[in-house]
Amino acid sequence: MKNRKTRLAGIIGVSLLVAACGTSGTSSSAPPGAQGFTPPKLEALKALGQPEGQLNVLAWPGYAENGSNDPKVNWVTPFEQQTGCKVNVKPFGTSDEAVTLMKTGQYDVISASGDASLRLVASGDVEPVNTALVPNYADVQPFLKDKSWNSVGGVAYGIPHGWGANLLTWRTDKVTPAPNSWSVMFDANSPYKGKVIAYDSPIYIADAALYLMAHQPDLGIKNPYALDDKQFTAAVDLLKQQRPLVSEYWSDYLKESQALKNGDAVVGTAWQVTVNLTKGEGAPLESAVPSEGATGWSDTWMVAAKSPHKTCAYKWLDYIVSPKVNAQVAEYFGEAPANTKACAEMTDKTLCDTYHASDSTYASKIAYWTTPIPQCLDGRTDVKCKDYGEWTKAWTEIKG
Repeated sequence: MKNRKTRLAGIIGVSLLVAACGTSGTSSSAPPGAQGFTPPKLEALKALGQPEGQLNVLAWPGYAENGSNDPKVNWVTPFEQQTGCKVNVKPFGTSDEAVTLMKTGQYDVISASGDASLRLVASGDVEPVNTALVPNYADVQPFLKDKSWNSVGGVAYGIPHGWGANLLTWRTDKVTPAPNSWSVMFDANSPYKGKVIAYDSPIYIADAALYLMAHQPDLGIKNPYALDDKQFTAAVDLLKQQRPLVSEYWSDYLKESQALKNGDAVVGTAWQVTVNLTKGEGAPLESAVPSEGATGWSDTWMVAAKSPHKTCAYKWLDYIVSPKVNAQVAEYFGEAPANTKACAEMTDKTLCDTYHASDSTYASKIAYWTTPIPQCLDGRTDVKCKDYGEWTKAWTEIKG
């Protein structure tokens, strides 16, 4: 299973991002991600050629399984047999690690989360994707296409793969009544002081911003990844206020599961797979998207600009989001598949309901991870927003 999206404090590539993000004027009606963002001029592949015989894949653990972790879990070998492209898989544990590895030029494709994708676009490490060369793209959920974390100015930079929410979870035997707000984690007077478990990442600042959107509307936050000085300070202050409540910050979902099972933590932010695993091992656990909504992830397969194996890369993009394979990955990994036809291929016929795979209303409640940049992603042009480098520095201060 997955050792999912851990986020280290060190910021990689933000200087490149800032340099690449120009300040060209755009109207406030520009789509998110297009505001002032001028990526390097790179072109998408125009046509497929002969497969090059090799593909170097950089992936979250669980996204490119070749049977080495579990002989029964292997969708890489069938791809190799179908295409003649021998796959070399390099798993990574953090988005920052992934950005660093991509800069070596050794990888052809990457499964990038929204807190890495814009950095990769801005630095020129990935190029636009010609979706016409990916037939299965037609069946990707519309609500995952042309978003600020996978497109810039209406140009696609990757193929959506899987998505999920960062849920509020709690021990039903310890937390009563069932909470419907993140206040159990953020209120200074929470009765669960010392028993809260929170996500260990600079991107967690967005969770605080999302909470403030509902509880301090006068701050004017419209997008939790687009924070000006005042908004950012408020979010950071809220997390500093939360700090005494937190027993542990987690980056490994298995460690969080253990803390919830043994009672070291009774309430926290979690992925659906963590909830399923912990409940499956006997802990009385429930979860929900609270009234304020939730942050989450939508991962994107992207093609390296310097890849010498682009035909193999495109064949992988199409294969990995094909109904059967997308279903296999989503089921093994613990997320909603991107392909609308994947649900029919699931072994567990309840999974798509559990993960709200086709529920656009549910998906609209999620504020997906997006790389914070100086150009405000909410469309404002009269202020400068805090970039990921500032988020990283603040996170170090928050944790103390």
